[in-house]
Amino acid sequence: MDTITGCCLTLRPRSLCIADHHSPKLSTPKRTVSLLSLYKNQKSKTKLTLSSMAAPLQVSAFSTIGARNEELGAASSGLVGENDLLIVGPGVLGRLVAEKWSQEHPGCQVYGQTVTTDHHDELIKMGINPSLKGTKATQQYPYVIFCAPPSRTSDYPGDVREAALSWNGDGSFVFTSSSAPYDCFDNGQCNEDSPVVPIGRSPRTDVLLKAEKVVLESGGCAVRLAGLYKADRGAHAYWLEKGTVEVRPDHILNLIHYEDAASLAVAILKKKLRSRIFLGCDNHPLSRQEVMDLVAKSGKFSKKFVAFTGTSDPLGKRLNNSKTREEIGWEPEYPSFAHFLGVSK
Repeated sequence: MDTITGCCLTLRPRSLCIADHHSPKLSTPKRTVSLLSLYKNQKSKTKLTLSSMAAPLQVSAFSTIGARNEELGAASSGLVGENDLLIVGPGVLGRLVAEKWSQEHPGCQVYGQTVTTDHHDELIKMGINPSLKGTKATQQYPYVIFCAPPSRTSDYPGDVREAALSWNGDGSFVFTSSSAPYDCFDNGQCNEDSPVVPIGRSPRTDVLLKAEKVVLESGGCAVRLAGLYKADRGAHAYWLEKGTVEVRPDHILNLIHYEDAASLAVAILKKKLRSRIFLGCDNHPLSRQEVMDLVAKSGKFSKKFVAFTGTSDPLGKRLNNSKTREEIGWEPEYPSFAHFLGVSK
């Protein structure tokens, strides 16, 4: 937040800052200032109040704060705010969660844990404090969301367990799972309470269900998301790129826009519920063919899809998350794929 009126701010004058190897050079790190540091700077014209030996220096401020990236040093201070959020896997979905959470909680700190440092500069520019997976955790957070996919790890449940240990138990812990475990492959109806695939039948669903078990046992919540999409990502984008795909056209799939998945995740985080499973979808299931017919009808894509040529692969399911919507008080911004494309089905 750029302007804060009449609040108490952590003081960060450069003359009092202590270098921190976790902080990027472009930002001014914040650290607790010792009594010795205060003594050495007693000639400063800035009026200081030392609340305790372990507390940060604070001043009453009626001022404008600089760019958000100057706040990133808070990750090193060891101080965690009541609305601070850790995102494990700040990719497309995680970054949207960060944006929405920050808008609803001005002044909070958002942290992002990644597998590599490849995108740390991008995260810093977005106001997210990056850290590397495997780095020993030194603090816990009131809100934690796990958005990382299972594709980049050999121990997905173990990674989820590590994330759970980063939660202090105060706010919420949310795991973004998948609707894949629902045991329905005949284009039938499914909701939050429908049966799931038994453990041992499928490695893909096994890893998700085992991760969910870790979450629920820790008191966290899982939200099973349908197929995520936006203009340039999702099943339709993949099929456009391929042109011809050897799967059956009548398979029913379920969708949810990335923005809506993020807003649902934030809404669940804010509810502070324990050990619950929710479902994220737009309640407008479509066949594969219907999806690509809408894409063609929209006229918004330069590439042309040719055909689905499969005949024997499994069918899908028709998801309905009315129960989740009622309990969480959530509705999607994009109620259907057709609505997103601006065409009628």
